Amino acid sequence: MGTHAYEGGRLNLPFVGISTFGKRPYVEDWATLDADVAIMGAPFDFGTQWRSGARFGPRAVREASTLFSFGHAGAYDHEDDATYLPASVRMVDIGDADIVHTDTERSHANIEQGVRAILQAGALPVVIGGDHSVNIPCINAFDGQGDIHILQIDAHLDFVDERHGVRHGHGNPMRRAAEKDYVTGLTQVGIRNVSSTAREGYEDARNMGSDILSVRQARALGPKGVIAHIPEGVRVYVTIDIDAFCPSIAPGTGTPSHGGFLYYDVLEMLQQLAQRHEVVGIDLVEVAPDYDPTGSTSILAAQVLLNFLGFIFHARAQT
Repeated sequence: MGTHAYEGGRLNLPFVGISTFGKRPYVEDWATLDADVAIMGAPFDFGTQWRSGARFGPRAVREASTLFSFGHAGAYDHEDDATYLPASVRMVDIGDADIVHTDTERSHANIEQGVRAILQAGALPVVIGGDHSVNIPCINAFDGQGDIHILQIDAHLDFVDERHGVRHGHGNPMRRAAEKDYVTGLTQVGIRNVSSTAREGYEDARNMGSDILSVRQARALGPKGVIAHIPEGVRVYVTIDIDAFCPSIAPGTGTPSHGGFLYYDVLEMLQQLAQRHEVVGIDLVEVAPDYDPTGSTSILAAQVLLNFLGFIFHARAQT
């Protein structure tokens, strides 16, 4: 009812239908998950410092991603002479983790359950936040999955141990990750200006295995040089805070920090990473669409994720 037949099936255009990520199929029953990539939303921002709104990020990024969904035969990139994300890459959207906005521990447990379901199915987990605290349950879910290295692209170090009794907030995730015995190191890129972490936190981070690079240091090294800082042979989990980008192109975030990356700064790092390392998980966080009436921040987030996934599966196909 209410549908029209077209030659070759439904048009499935960006401005019609349900806004799953990239207009890919929705899988409600996580026990039946069978895919190469699974997208999950984590719309959580309870206790966010300064200004909230990242809870609306997953919905906005999904809607923006439909811009890139004119068919499922992949996207041709003339610069690389390659087709990224062809139909052979099975990507699904499993909806959102159940969030109770007044209960951090319960919400985090539900996020962790979702990531574990994705990993159990042998798919690549991609989590859209939400504030950066959602990275904590994502990393918790990798317990028993083997050693991982974390690449963080962010304006802030997020290495606070505890503040006002908070240990699982958006300023804590990299500290919590570094405490895991299966996290063998962190490469933290884009860190700048007044951070969420005091000097002693930086000292702790370095003592616990972090390699910290500012935007200016990253630009001096170039994309290849940055990724060369990641030890050879490690499996990499990538966490991207949208405030890593300059607010001139990504104003829709809770804690904007000027002097950030531009689009190709990050894209070329991710392409180099995909060519050199196995990527085992991704989260992209802190998109707060209410602060960007143009929608540019959400479009940026969607495009970064889709291109990064394209790089990952293109690299896998070459091996």
